[in-house]
Formats: sequence, structure tokens, C-alpha cells
Amino acid sequence: MSEEPQSKRRRGRPTAQITLTEEERQTLERWAQRPRSSQALALRCRIVLACAEGLSNVEVGQRLGVHPVTAAKWRTRFAARRLEGLSDEPRPGVPRSITDAQVEQVIVKTLEETPTDATHWSTRSMARATGMSQTAISRIWRAFGLKPHLVDTWKLSSDPQFIDKVRDLCGLYLNPPECAVVLCVDEKSQIQALDRTAPVLPLMPGSPQRRSHDYSRHGTTNLYAALNLASGLVISQMTPRHRAIEFRRFLTASTSRSPLG
Repeated sequence: MSEEPQSKRRRGRPTAQITLTEEERQTLERWAQRPRSSQALALRCRIVLACAEGLSNVEVGQRLGVHPVTAAKWRTRFAARRLEGLSDEPRPGVPRSITDAQVEQVIVKTLEETPTDATHWSTRSMARATGMSQTAISRIWRAFGLKPHLVDTWKLSSDPQFIDKVRDLCGLYLNPPECAVVLCVDEKSQIQALDRTAPVLPLMPGSPQRRSHDYSRHGTTNLYAALNLASGLVISQMTPRHRAIEFRRFLTASTSRSPLG
């Protein structure tokens, strides 16, 4: 029996041959080694670099631990579109149902209006007002960083010398006098000294830290703290009373514990 010609034995789509320019090779090597590259992109770059060495899809899969079909996919994508072919293509799916006008309506109502029966919008009340789903409202707020339920407070000083004082204080922190110790001092008075009625049970595998719901009071205490801006040392002291004499005593102790004190 005569042997069948090799051209008839080999079937299927021919394998694309990858030839890289020097610029493409440098880009692929940089993407494959860059720490901030995604693992998927780095793997695709290594596949293309291996294909450029003349390896077959099976050999590339054995070297990189991927299926030969995966190697063939990114070989073909690179051959057709070069570097742009290594990015993910848009996934097919249901067409977008929310228009830009609807998104704008939600944002404008959130920023400029309040509901008639509440102090701020919720996803449910906004969904009723706009005729959209609660999930859609949540996605829009999350995309634009809107959180109507959160409120931050701020205070503007009425002191006419406030700006000059801030400049002096910041200048002292940034450029302290030579051979001087700069301490940032604060106090917190009337701290309740509370203790649980039972010992706290520590964190264990499969069990969170546990503590009793009730506690016993042990009066109040006062906390003084100072931060050494040069060394980062934090000095603290607890006192049973809150008077000028305790504060002066703490300042004296703080300067004596500082390196230049």
C-alpha cells in the first residue's frame, strides 16, 4: 500500500507564524514583567513570545501550563491585530436599558432635591420617584460616588486672625527652630473607665472575639498626649483630675522625656 502524502494527512487551519518587530518584542517583555500588569495580560504576552520562538501550540501549552487551544487563540488574535489583540473584547449581553438622560435625572434629583417625607434620598424612594429599579439607582450612585445617607460636618472659625495663626502653626511644624523640641499636645477629659463584667474571650479559628454585653463603671479619667514631630514619639499620661496643675505637670514630663529636653 502506498503511503498517503503528508499534505493529505494534515488537516485543519494552518498555524499562524509570529514574527515580532524589535519594538513589539520589547513591549511584550515589558508587559510580561511589569508588576502592575494583570496576570491575564502577562500570560498572553508570554504566549506570544513563545510562539515567536517557533514553538507549536502544544509546546507553548506545555511550557506555560495552558491548554493548546488557549495558545492558539492568542496566537491568532496577535497575528490579526498585533498588540491590540491582547486586550479583552467587549462581552456580548443584553443591550443597555438605562439611557444617559435617566442617569442624569437621578444625579440631578440626588444633588438638588430632597424627598417630601424624609431628610435624604434612599434607593427605594429614588426608585419610586424615577420609575427605575432600586438596583439601578444603587449602581448609579456607586458609579458616581453619591452617598446621600452620609453627612460630614465642618466648622469655619470666626477668629479674624485665624489664617495668620494657621500659618504660624504650620510653619512651626514644618520648620522648627534649631535645637528645639516641638510637641503637638492635646487632651481628652472625662473618659468613662468601663470594664466588662466577664473576661473577653479571644479570637479563635471559626469563632470571633466574644465579650459580655454588660459592663461596670469605674468612674472617669483624663488623658493627656503629646506627639514629638521630629521623632514621632507619642507621650501619654492618665490623671484622675483635670486641672491646670495636672496639665503643667504633663508638659514638664513631656519635655524631660524628649531627646533635647
